[in-house]
Amino acid sequence: MSKPTLSQIRRDYNLKQLSKSSVSQNPINQFGLWMDEAIASNCNEPNAMTLATSTFEGKPSARVVLLKDFNNNGFVFFTNYESKKSKQLLQNPYAALVLFWPELQRQVRIEGQVKKTADAESDSYFRTRPEKSKIGAWASPQSQVIPNRKYLENLKSDFQEEFSGKTISRPPNWGGYILQPNLIEFWQGRPNRLHDRIQYTLVNEQWAIERLAP
Repeated sequence: MSKPTLSQIRRDYNLKQLSKSSVSQNPINQFGLWMDEAIASNCNEPNAMTLATSTFEGKPSARVVLLKDFNNNGFVFFTNYESKKSKQLLQNPYAALVLFWPELQRQVRIEGQVKKTADAESDSYFRTRPEKSKIGAWASPQSQVIPNRKYLENLKSDFQEEFSGKTISRPPNWGGYILQPNLIEFWQGRPNRLHDRIQYTLVNEQWAIERLAP
């Protein structure tokens, strides 16, 4: 049997449906319901999300990061403050997130402004990380060009020795960001590409709910 070409790969979606009448009036509550279902359904990496940033000129860049918290204030992730994403957020604080749960045929798009979290929140999360991940935060000059893998391993060994028998503190160049949303869209796959799309837009501190064409 011949291998299908990319243009021949398609899948019909028919698991669930989504309507304005069925969703919560608060998109954060709706997101929580979907996240709980993704976790309960054993979706692979349910908190993995694409983060898109751009330069002040509008040149975009995207990568996958992990969602570590969410509440009515926004969506929280952690990273190196000297990374490419962080440098772009300094130039343009507006960004977008996408979470995709193929097992549930669902996607969530989130847009808004990004700010650093308080140091206390970054410290609190850093303390929960495994020891090797804490060392990794110190050892990795994220997004910088390095000569080889050995260089990175040597940095890791150096910091392991430095922190041997000590509490591993949070690096000053590592911490959290919170994306404060002004738009959240919930996408549910439906048959024949006629998908359900429900969009929440923040207008005068209130969430307006609309259906979008697929």
